[in-house]
Amino acid sequence: MKKTVLSLSVLLALSGLADGVRAEKADRNKPMNVESDALRYDDLKQISIFSGNVVLTKGSILIRGSQIEVRQDPEGYQFGLVTGSPDKQAFFRQKRDGIDEYIEGEGDTIEYDGKADTVRFIKKAQMRRLRGAVLADEVTGAVIVYENLTDRFTVDGAPKTAAAPAGRVRAMLSPKPEPVSAAPSNGGAALKITPQVEKAVQ
Repeated sequence: MKKTVLSLSVLLALSGLADGVRAEKADRNKPMNVESDALRYDDLKQISIFSGNVVLTKGSILIRGSQIEVRQDPEGYQFGLVTGSPDKQAFFRQKRDGIDEYIEGEGDTIEYDGKADTVRFIKKAQMRRLRGAVLADEVTGAVIVYENLTDRFTVDGAPKTAAAPAGRVRAMLSPKPEPVSAAPSNGGAALKITPQVEKAVQ
């Protein structure tokens, strides 16, 4: 059976949400800070493995997991593999550029690619878009790929197996809020100075 694939770029355009879904641009140049219970570092391979209640921050990016493996290529780009624990999934959060909105999500595993600027949520994946602290959009599936550079994310359902039926993709998308009108409350007419006031001023 063919795997279910849903590209949300069309749905986002219809709901008015596809304009500028880009992540915070400054994050790419920010240093990566990590806290964990243990660290194993291989200088030759440029790989760091943090384990035990790991918390990683990089600008507006926040990543949490049981283990995070970070690799850096010769160009300086960073790549992360985040693994959750049996009772808590891996978590990712990042601010959108220029507005008070955030993308966040969970998966049993999360892959972060600093060069391609993508995040992949794998197995029991969930992703949300928040306006401030208010939930705006939510999608769930087997695999979710968030592409910062192309303003897209895709969601794949789980294929059917002998042990389980095909997994369904689910999405909740809110319409874009109406812009706040800047028109004056007096119906749009400009205020004029009266002749009496004008004489008094003179």
